Amino acid sequence: MRYRVSHAAGALAALALPSVSSATLLYVTSYPPPGTPSGTLTTLNLTIPGYSAGSLQSIATSTECGAYPSWLTLVGSNLYCLDEAWNEPANGSLVSFQITDGKLSLLDKVTTIGGPVSSVVYGADGHGLAVADYGASGFNTFNIANPADIVPIQTSVWDLPQDQKDRNSERQKSPHPHQAILDPTGQFVLVPDLGFDRVHVFAVDRNNLKYTEQYPLLINPGSGPRHGVFVVAGTKILFYVIAELTNQIFGYDVLYMADGTLIFKQVWTSSTHGLNGTVPAGASGGEIAVSPDNKFLIVSSRGEASLSINNWDVANSTKLPSDPLITFKIDFETGALDPVQTFAAGGLVPRHFSINKDGTLVASAAQQDGRVAIISRDPASGVLKEYVANIALASNVNFVIFAE
Repeated sequence: MRYRVSHAAGALAALALPSVSSATLLYVTSYPPPGTPSGTLTTLNLTIPGYSAGSLQSIATSTECGAYPSWLTLVGSNLYCLDEAWNEPANGSLVSFQITDGKLSLLDKVTTIGGPVSSVVYGADGHGLAVADYGASGFNTFNIANPADIVPIQTSVWDLPQDQKDRNSERQKSPHPHQAILDPTGQFVLVPDLGFDRVHVFAVDRNNLKYTEQYPLLINPGSGPRHGVFVVAGTKILFYVIAELTNQIFGYDVLYMADGTLIFKQVWTSSTHGLNGTVPAGASGGEIAVSPDNKFLIVSSRGEASLSINNWDVANSTKLPSDPLITFKIDFETGALDPVQTFAAGGLVPRHFSINKDGTLVASAAQQDGRVAIISRDPASGVLKEYVANIALASNVNFVIFAE
């Protein structure tokens, strides 16, 4: 299938609209503007009235997450925020908030081992939270049964072997765990490590929340695995990894063994632009996500400025540069990725994006532009359609999720 390249920035197509007159909340993190001591956690209200363009408004903000808020995990009426504390003397923090009509009230704040960038809920009743610490080269877990009294459980820290070869001398001076991912069975947490070219594998006890480290999934040297995602097709489970440094996507069949371990059989390798796609110089793989129906994979590529969009200011005819979101259809039998579409992410450096639960909307966080763009999506074809709404925030938007 050939690519379809979209540069749209007009009125919303009726085909991809959610229900008439709908509203939802989103939560966004932003690094601080220069000279500002703290980043911002923002609550946005998205309203789509009828079949016209929607509106995206800030209804609450908080600076209590810390200097560099980096990742959010929503658990019922509680929101957990990681403060990466980039270039700060502090280790970084895990911060819990109570949500009331989108407003956030601080509940607890505990120290992590350093530079936390991703977290995921695990365990019975969702009482465990696993955290990947990029800056400290480690992984730690917490008991969040009481969100007002977070309790540390375990910690692991890694060192690079002295004889590690073919690594990126600038970006791989030490291990850099970049994400925590729960497998579909809830038995394992996986942690892609950008600095160590591997995905750490932890078997987790759903009851006592303790983990046991297993043999890792080894990735090509120098590739820099950043994030990953599981895909479930009946009884078959696939796992895809996006490599930041080499702009590649790796796909694996996941085999669950009788002895309680995982085996990964590699079934796919391509660039972030597809099997025969060309990646522009200076690009950097960003986020990877699977659609709610598990049929489509979307990745973001940063640093390309390969597309252009209409100016958000309708009175200004100057086009704006944008990096892409790239959609693939997943072949469940082979694990192959068939390119569907390349669509402008709504700005530069789409560090993160998320898909709503019914697959009709994508929220894109353009870090360099400090903007969140909401894009309509056709769940059946996987095609991104039009920009529904957008908002410019203070600076360095890096994470956005729907409150679902």
